[in-house]
Amino acid sequence: MSAPVLPFWLAQALAEDAGPVRPPLSGEQEADLCIVGGGFTGLWTAILTRQARPDWRIVLLEKARCGSGASGRNGGCLLTWSAKLPSLTRWFGQAEALRLARASEQAVFDIADFCRQHGIDADLRLGGAVYAGSNAAQRGALDGALAALSAAGGSRWRMLSDADTAALSGSAALSAGAWTDAAGSVQPAKLARGLARVAEAMGVEIHEHSAMTHLQETDRVTVACAKGCVRARQAVLAMNADMANGPAPLANSVLLVSSDMIITTPLPERIVRLGLDRGQAVCDLRTFVHYWRASADGRLMLGKGGNQIAFGNRMLPYFDAPSPQRPMLEAALTRFFPDFSAADVQHSWTGASDRSASGFPFFGWLPGHRRVCYGMGYSGNGVAPSRLGGEVLRDMLLGVDSEWTRSPLVRGPLAHFPPEPWRWPGAMLVREAIRRVERAEDAGRQPAWLARKLAGLASMAGKADR
Repeated sequence: MSAPVLPFWLAQALAEDAGPVRPPLSGEQEADLCIVGGGFTGLWTAILTRQARPDWRIVLLEKARCGSGASGRNGGCLLTWSAKLPSLTRWFGQAEALRLARASEQAVFDIADFCRQHGIDADLRLGGAVYAGSNAAQRGALDGALAALSAAGGSRWRMLSDADTAALSGSAALSAGAWTDAAGSVQPAKLARGLARVAEAMGVEIHEHSAMTHLQETDRVTVACAKGCVRARQAVLAMNADMANGPAPLANSVLLVSSDMIITTPLPERIVRLGLDRGQAVCDLRTFVHYWRASADGRLMLGKGGNQIAFGNRMLPYFDAPSPQRPMLEAALTRFFPDFSAADVQHSWTGASDRSASGFPFFGWLPGHRRVCYGMGYSGNGVAPSRLGGEVLRDMLLGVDSEWTRSPLVRGPLAHFPPEPWRWPGAMLVREAIRRVERAEDAGRQPAWLARKLAGLASMAGKADR
């Protein structure tokens, strides 16, 4: 079997990372807290908990390199939940939905402030975000959410004319857009590596290449790896998509779906001509969104979600290889940006997104355990919300009464998919219906009735963001 191919962001970040090697766990260690997972959720949890309890010994275990999972391979779009206010309200109630939307916006600025304060060079730019239609059927798709935000007061969104939509998104193929300042973009692997460096400077002990092989809870929690173990008072499982094969209540609450990406060679002059040099993130309004943004070194990244669906939520080799969807992504690139061609594309990659049945992450205590909590289900929009996940898990670990520990977010999964062997065929049926609807709408045709009905089953979880 060939070795996994590093996604572009992670390869770039590791090439620039001059930090010391983090050795695998060896021998038996005692700790107050053991965190499993070196992505955004695990690192934010370690940092925020360490700030609250500097007297705790915190050990973090990562199966590969910090940021090697979804945290270091996503599109790097720094987005919020505010445009999903109707879905938030359906799941959490009006007051909590508004609080979560505003908290997700604040998280964007908190991440930017943290990077400035701690010298994390993650190419973070608060250029805002544009959501817009890429066909006539998508016009007005945001009206309900933006009206609800305006009615609640303090909306950070403004509607755009078609001309402004094209100017801010860089593409004349988009129209009827909206823009918010509470968003932007970041080199995600650089952010993850930077967070790991800061966590270590704060006293968190990090061991890479230390995959968990066994978890046991008695009066303490024992987390075992190949050559050692950590015995801790509490533990956090922050493994994102790797949790999709956990206990049935958790496994049946998520669907492992790929998001596939391409990136061009550096073409800074074209990026400036497109007006994408401020770092804004752009998404269209289909169910499996197209998303794009420019990197700080003048590359154009474009991705699309909802391509590969894993039977049994298995971590397939597909997720660690160049994207088989590259031809489809190259066609989308030339559709949205006629000045670009397949010859401009330098790399492709993919990654697994744990799409929850609600469309939002969830947190709780691992079934059958009192000392092990978890967070998962970011559904393709985790760069900024994972900061909130760190706040949630910190408060759970500290046992405090807070807005986070009272939130429905900490009640575990709020909805479930059918178990296998029905989940995968059902998901494939809905995916193909969505594709038929999108092809018809892109061609200006009315989608078939059955395709629309089947595609509508995906709306229970709202639209996936990047």
